[in-house]
Amino acid sequence: MKNSKIKVIVTGVTGMVGEGVMHECLLSPHVEEVLVISRRPSGKSHPKLKEIILTDFYQTAELEELVKGYDACYFCLGVTSIGKNEAEYTKLTYDLTLGLAKSLEKNNPQLTFVYVSGKSTDSTEKGNLMWARVKGKTENDLAKLKFKAAFAFRPGMIHPTPGLQHALPFYKYINWMYPFLRWAAPNMVCTMKELGQAMIAVTLFGYDKSAVEVADIVHLSKVLEEK
Repeated sequence: MKNSKIKVIVTGVTGMVGEGVMHECLLSPHVEEVLVISRRPSGKSHPKLKEIILTDFYQTAELEELVKGYDACYFCLGVTSIGKNEAEYTKLTYDLTLGLAKSLEKNNPQLTFVYVSGKSTDSTEKGNLMWARVKGKTENDLAKLKFKAAFAFRPGMIHPTPGLQHALPFYKYINWMYPFLRWAAPNMVCTMKELGQAMIAVTLFGYDKSAVEVADIVHLSKVLEEK
């Protein structure tokens, strides 16, 4: 697919990560179409952009005929584990993600599925951190589906793209730290632009790791810029 343009699906666009990834896909010359699947309208307008409103992400059967022929899904929908027990967090994380992924799997054997996980996710599913176990199980079971490829992106701190609507409020208090952290802890931080570009890169060129850490995200964004 090195010289092809791709058609991608993005979820979670009313959140910071999904909005940022959608923004990069709309800007990218490598992407010809962006299909947003969301509970409510994104409020965005662009010649590349299409939208499907799905009010219940646990009822995805209606999507199966609507999502044929896409090259990638960038699954950016997620919630915090704060205030939730393991059963609640599992339903909102594992069940929701695998439900949509299985609907896509039926008609998109050449699809690359990218799941936004988190740094320090527990692939053993046996650690002490509840959220890390749940995300680890989600990563592991996505890898068992019959996609062309499945990647778990594990960003740490993400420096938001200026001007976008859904940056988390606390980022305005910590953005000043970004240049220092980029120098002092480069494996902990990336930009939203790098995250979106890295997703496009693994779709076009593949990658030799299924768990994509911060250093990989930065590297992959550079690979895309060089093409």
